[in-house]
Formats: sequence, structure tokens, C-alpha cells
Amino acid sequence: MLGARGLLRALRSCSTVSCPRPRASVKLSVRDALRSHGAIGERVKVQGWIRSTRSQKEVLFLHINDGSSLESLQIVADSSFDNRELTFGSSVEVQGQLVKSPAKRQNVELKAEKIEVIGNCDTKDSGFVHIHTPIITSNDCEGAGELFCVEPLSKINVPKEKFFDVPAFLTVSGQLHLEVMAGAFTQVFTFGPTFRAENSQSRRHLAEFYMVEAEISFVETLQDLMQVIEELFKTTTTMILSNCPEDVELCHKYIDPGQKDRLEHMLKNNFLTISYTEAVGILKQASQNFTFIPEWGADLQTEHEKYLVQHCGNIPVFIINYPRALKPFYMRDNEDGPQHTVAAVDLLVPGVGELFGGSLREERYHFLEQQLARSGLTEAYQWYLDLRQFGSVPHGGFGMGFERYLQCILGIANIKDVIPFPRFTHSCLL
Repeated sequence: MLGARGLLRALRSCSTVSCPRPRASVKLSVRDALRSHGAIGERVKVQGWIRSTRSQKEVLFLHINDGSSLESLQIVADSSFDNRELTFGSSVEVQGQLVKSPAKRQNVELKAEKIEVIGNCDTKDSGFVHIHTPIITSNDCEGAGELFCVEPLSKINVPKEKFFDVPAFLTVSGQLHLEVMAGAFTQVFTFGPTFRAENSQSRRHLAEFYMVEAEISFVETLQDLMQVIEELFKTTTTMILSNCPEDVELCHKYIDPGQKDRLEHMLKNNFLTISYTEAVGILKQASQNFTFIPEWGADLQTEHEKYLVQHCGNIPVFIINYPRALKPFYMRDNEDGPQHTVAAVDLLVPGVGELFGGSLREERYHFLEQQLARSGLTEAYQWYLDLRQFGSVPHGGFGMGFERYLQCILGIANIKDVIPFPRFTHSCLL
């Protein structure tokens, strides 16, 4: 597939630490802190999970790890920092000065000036760890019911019982499995096939398609998540244009001659951001007659998405803060009164519409417990709720349809033309 290797390489190199706003401390992974001999004396910030604690009369020693290294980083703090929350498994953010360690095993340690307990969980990396999530799953992550059921062709061997103890399906998303792994490696992603039993023969839907999904711990705002998405899109596209110029030029020359200029326009401009409420307002004021009348509380249709991108100057635009009723149970409640929105984000791009979809996840136990109860999903997702039972950390993630991405950069109108063996309603050849 065109750009697949570059996409993975770009995602592995993407980091949430490249935020342009000024910070007093440089954010490092445990691995980088252990290797930063040239940064002795500098103030840094490290996030991770406590692996051990040892309190003496005047000094507190912590060892923290974030999944980026087998070796933990020693934190040296004043004994006044010692409290009940600093226990094994607690997730913490430590700010302080890197100093030389007198210990033989380690050359560097962190002298803590500030320790903030984020939650109680279990490890972080400055790059993304590739996770192979299951294709067969018991979860309907999106809650839309568009699932392919998995059963053995012959029940001769198990005449009285099912092959699995619970209903099993082809995956619609690897997100929930990534959330589990993000509790060990902080920044994780998967790249593999997903399946939707959606009765559609449109130019933008497939029954089987590839998706890049990422999950990031210690993400507290949609802006942080959007920065990773924009960086991923631009880095990957730039890499493909550099490494595969002949392939891209072929499509731009014979399929969509104007796509090259549109793509350059996307790359050189900062992506825009508007709220769902603002988007509905723009659509209501449009002179264009839509097939689906835009209303607050209703899904944005493809025609709406394409209009919004055009309205914003054909620059990719983030739509944020969707109504709670439109989104799955796992999205974080904004607690914004009568509107009742969640911290969700979609990235709309020219010619395609929605390319990325993501959100902050609901890490607060009682909020998630209430939402699952309202949706009648408590029993099915008790394991997911248990991830928050002893505390969690702010986290979020996103997914990107790879075939739609190829449509976007190559200017190909029909999604069936960017995959070798397209599967869709009434069509499963070979």
C-alpha cells in the first residue's frame, strides 16, 4: 500500500511533547531522562507510574517507569512529599532537576521539586508502541450494531455449545484494547483491518478497511490530541511526497490535476477549529440547499462536512464538542449544562469529509459508571469500568481510515479505487 510504511514511521516519531507553547520544564520520557547526561542541572518533567517507594527520615526515594525503558528512573525527594497516594502503581508527574547519581547502577537521577499524583494505574514513551489488537472481539466499540458475527462453519465438534463463551464479532475498532495497553506503554497505536456491516454502496464506505488508531495517556485537552493528529497528517504526507513522487504525480496528472495545489495548500496552513454548535450555525446560514436539513443534535452528513471545509477555505477543519447523544459511552463529559456535549473531535478534509475521529476518554469512574448504566451496558463493559476502579489518568485517542487518507492525498473520488480487493454490500469477490 502506498505510504503504509511511511505512515507507521511518522506515527512512531510523532510525540505529544512538541507543543509550541512555552513550558518551564522540558518534558522527557524515562528513557530519554536516563540518557540525558548533557542535561545535568536542567529542569525537566517526567510522567510515569511508581514501581517502588522507600522512605527514610529525611529523604523519599521513588522509582518510576513509563514503558519507554526496562530501567526505572530514581526520584529523590524531601520526606515531606511522602503521602498515602504515592504507592506502587500510582501515576505521577514529577518536575525537578536532573542530577548525577552517586549510585553505581544509574548515572542520572531526578531531584524532585514537585510531585503531582495523577491517579493510580500501571507505564510512557516519547514514541508510539505498535500493538497488534485482536480481529475477533466481543466488543462493539462504536455501539452502532454494525457487526459481523463470527461462528464456526460446522458445529459438529461443538453441537451443544458455541465456540466462544460469548458472542464474537469482527472488530470495528481496536480502541478499547489500546486503552488497556496505554496503561502500560502510554502512547500506543495499531494499524490493521476493521469491519463494518453497514449497508452502503457510497463512494466513501467499505465493509473492510484499514485503520490507524492511537491512544495516548496523560492527554488532558482536545488541543493536545488535535496537535498530534495535525502533525501525523502533515508529517506522513510530506514523507510520501518525498519518497513516492512518481506514484503521487501519476494520480495528480491523470486523475485529479488540481489535487497537487490543494494538497500543498493543506500542508502550508494551520488546521482550523470550530465547535459543533458553530458548525451547525454556519450550515443553517448557508445559501446551499442540503438534502439533510442541519439541526443541532443531528449528525453531520457528508454534504455538510464538505460544505464546512469549503466554507473554511479548503483547509482541514477540526469539529469539536459534539452532543452527548451522538457519541459512544466512552467519551469524556464536558459538564457544560443544558447542551451536554462531550470532548469529541473530527477532522474534516477537502474532497472526503471526515478523515479522523477521536476524543478524550472518560477516565472518571463514577461518570463512566453512570453512562454505562444509562446505556444498559454495565455488564458487557464491566472490565472496561474496572480499568478505572483504582484510579486512572487523563487519556485520549483517535482513528484514521487509511483508504480515506489515500483518497485525500491522491484526489481519488471513489474509495473502492484505493484498495486492491474492495468489500462492500453485495460484493465479496475472490
